[in-house]
Amino acid sequence: MSRGGRDKDRDVSERKCVVTGEVQPKAGLIRFVVGPDDMIVPDVLEKLPGRGIWVTSTRDAIETATTKKLFARGAKQQVSVPDGLVAMIDGMLARRVVDMISMSRKTGRAVTGFEKVKSWLANDEVRVLLQASDGSERGKAKLWTPEGARYFGCLTAQELGLAFGRQSVIHAALAGGGLSDRVVEEAAKLRGLRENESGKAAA
Repeated sequence: MSRGGRDKDRDVSERKCVVTGEVQPKAGLIRFVVGPDDMIVPDVLEKLPGRGIWVTSTRDAIETATTKKLFARGAKQQVSVPDGLVAMIDGMLARRVVDMISMSRKTGRAVTGFEKVKSWLANDEVRVLLQASDGSERGKAKLWTPEGARYFGCLTAQELGLAFGRQSVIHAALAGGGLSDRVVEEAAKLRGLRENESGKAAA
């Protein structure tokens, strides 16, 4: 319990980014640890043992941590950084988001298809609206993000399709409860990683 008499919320735990020097909620950071071979290892699940090194979940921040040897500073020792670190983390986060959407689908908390998503929107059932980054902008514009809900367009049609056992998916939605809040947190990290400073998808 906190001094105010309320339970302390794990989601507001904060850590310091080794790149920006800013203290911020863990939800916007990626944890790294040093492996047995002194290699930097991304700890997407935040469960690996060892001293945590936290970096803001953006391509620029991770690349800066690599080029300026900030991982070594955070670890207080010499370390090696694997080639293609950003791509490695991207794959981990995308797989995690897809898996959680898939689990939500199996519990009836996720739907796909324009008409089904539109119906959920009309009935105020949507907590998260998901649309493929490579889908038609004209088609995506026909759906809306309800007040209080979250929108993510960081997954490709193929990635969204994996969550629903299809070749590709353009429109999907999650209801509240279940894993929806976790999807929001992990998708936000993935979006930060895939967007550049102008807010557009990185190449």
